Amino acid sequence: MTIALRRPPRPLAGAAVIAAATLLVLATGLLVARLPFAFDRAVLSAVRGAGPAWLRRAAIDLTALGGGTVLTLAVLAAATLLLVRRQPLVAAALVLACWSGGRVVQLVKDLVARARPDLADRLVPVTSASFPSAHAANSAIVYLTLAALAAQLTTDRATRRTLFTLAVLTTGAIGASRVYLGVHWPSDVVAGWSFGTLWALGWWWLTARARASLRSPRQ
Repeated sequence: MTIALRRPPRPLAGAAVIAAATLLVLATGLLVARLPFAFDRAVLSAVRGAGPAWLRRAAIDLTALGGGTVLTLAVLAAATLLLVRRQPLVAAALVLACWSGGRVVQLVKDLVARARPDLADRLVPVTSASFPSAHAANSAIVYLTLAALAAQLTTDRATRRTLFTLAVLTTGAIGASRVYLGVHWPSDVVAGWSFGTLWALGWWWLTARARASLRSPRQ
């Protein structure tokens, strides 16, 4: 009898990516909190507050797009629109993905407890620990998850590419603004981007498989 090898089911793959993202960001945080990284200070010193006054104002506006209030409003607005379009599964996945990702980011912050850059003239106030950057991580989680879930609802490739391009550019600008404003080390932001991207990918897999299962006729 021949036994056919099967790929791991998508829910398992999605859960594995989510677990890997959590373990990776935690392990990286415990490492960078205890070892000096010369590039962190070099990059921060080179870019912090550089350029004209309008650039600093723009950075402050950009960083607000990754704040809790804006991200929460974006998720609630998108979830409401999905419910109106009779997509309750996608709406629930969006809310759960973004909420749980934010909780993991805060948990890692508390466990790693990395100090913020030791600058007296930060351009925006901060109070929490430094690693990972919540703005970078949460904006990646929210905007990439929004793009990924929205891409499941359209077959137009140009629309899909546009959604992902806008999500990546917005997430990148928010993360870069945190270093520019002097409130995060570059490694905080890179870790946040990486975690948020993997988290969004894992939830995309989970949701895509769940929607496919619901559409498939029972055998």
